[in-house]
Amino acid sequence: MSKKIKTPDAAPEKLASKEYMKELRKLQAELCHLQEWVKHKGLRTIIIFEGRDAAGKGGTIRALTERVSPRVFRTVALPAPSDREKSQMYLQRYMAHFPAAGEIVIFDRSWYNRAGVEYVMGFCSKEQHARFLKLCPEIEKYIVDGGIQLIKIWLDSSDKEQKRRFEARMTDSLRQWKLSPMDLPSRSKWFEYSRARDLMLDATDTKHAPWHILRSDDKKRARLNCLHHILGLIPYKKLKPEKVKLPDRSMKGAYDDEATLKGRKFVPEKY
Repeated sequence: MSKKIKTPDAAPEKLASKEYMKELRKLQAELCHLQEWVKHKGLRTIIIFEGRDAAGKGGTIRALTERVSPRVFRTVALPAPSDREKSQMYLQRYMAHFPAAGEIVIFDRSWYNRAGVEYVMGFCSKEQHARFLKLCPEIEKYIVDGGIQLIKIWLDSSDKEQKRRFEARMTDSLRQWKLSPMDLPSRSKWFEYSRARDLMLDATDTKHAPWHILRSDDKKRARLNCLHHILGLIPYKKLKPEKVKLPDRSMKGAYDDEATLKGRKFVPEKY
């Protein structure tokens, strides 16, 4: 029997959960070292996650942040702008969340809403869209020159995979909340979003703030690849951890602090 040869274009085998968790924990341990270095050096970093609806941004961000401090890795997911915010300079509400020393701010969608959903769905004019694409590289140059590292990641999923994920959300009560009013129209407007993406990349994929495209049909591999890539983009060194000694409990003022809870309302121990 002839052995089946795997072609270069063939999809890799599905990653086993055990192998995925093993690699994920290694990368998350490195993120903890990175965290200490960021605090030690007072670094300021912005990581932008953009991509098609159902491309896997949320899961990738969770993998990035679940083992680190939310005071260092700070996630920002802004709602639709208020009437007051609509009257502000477009980037103003985003700048309010920019990092201080020792912080990495993660934008789950960002000012690039104007290049994507706002443009495709008609929430901004063609003139506003064109102005954004013209000024965005200049503003990002200002951000980078000000000492903030700007990392932009575009999650790219296929038409087939997006359709599968949407259908899964429609039948799963635990995931139906992910279907926003903007999600379903994105299916019929697939090519409009593709053209908007291409215009965005042409205008804003710059030397000082390049875009990094992340293939995300395979969620597990995408998360691992993303974490590994981010670790490579932010130079860091492992700091020697401080020795921690747990102090003994002082008996000064000791009393029966369990007895004083009697008669209080407790959560029923159902499990």
